[in-house]
Amino acid sequence: MKRVNLEIVGVGGQGILTSSQVIGDAALNQGLDVYMSEVHGMAQRGGVVVTTVKIGEEVYSPLIGKGEADIVLGFEPVETYRAIEQASEKTWVVTNTVPIVPFTVSVGDGVYPDIENEIIPSLKKATDRLITLDAETLAKEAGAAITQNIVMIGALTATDVLPMSKTDMEESIENNVPQKFVDMNIDAFEKGYQRAKELM
Repeated sequence: MKRVNLEIVGVGGQGILTSSQVIGDAALNQGLDVYMSEVHGMAQRGGVVVTTVKIGEEVYSPLIGKGEADIVLGFEPVETYRAIEQASEKTWVVTNTVPIVPFTVSVGDGVYPDIENEIIPSLKKATDRLITLDAETLAKEAGAAITQNIVMIGALTATDVLPMSKTDMEESIENNVPQKFVDMNIDAFEKGYQRAKELM
């Protein structure tokens, strides 16, 4: 089977490492090889986090070269923009449109780019396959803003690029979140999945 290269980007506190665990477990449960790596950054709140996930057969390295990502999953719009060099025009780019404004910008030392007029047009130039969604609103509709990462996994799954089914991903979510939050997370996953399908 074709190897799938996934790059997940965002900032600490967004549940990126949990998301990569859900994806990796779903792949392992299907007997696939999985390599994951936190390429750089720190998982502390506010620090940049970049995680790569490679899925397939005979996967030997977690690193992804420029233009080699099949999917860029962006939890924060500026971080998605920074990762765009990993994409080609055939890469699926799935990004949250809700910003997490850095402290430096908050205190007046810098300017956050305009999402609608700067970031999204730049992403559209880079790929023919762009999905943008407000993961925060969808997560709140599911019951809690903290489920934004699961909304994003739902949107990712909708692309059909992963070699795992929707059911495989739902089972992995059930196995990786606390039991009392399973229903809420499955609802968040479904909202992300359906929203992405509407945009495709």
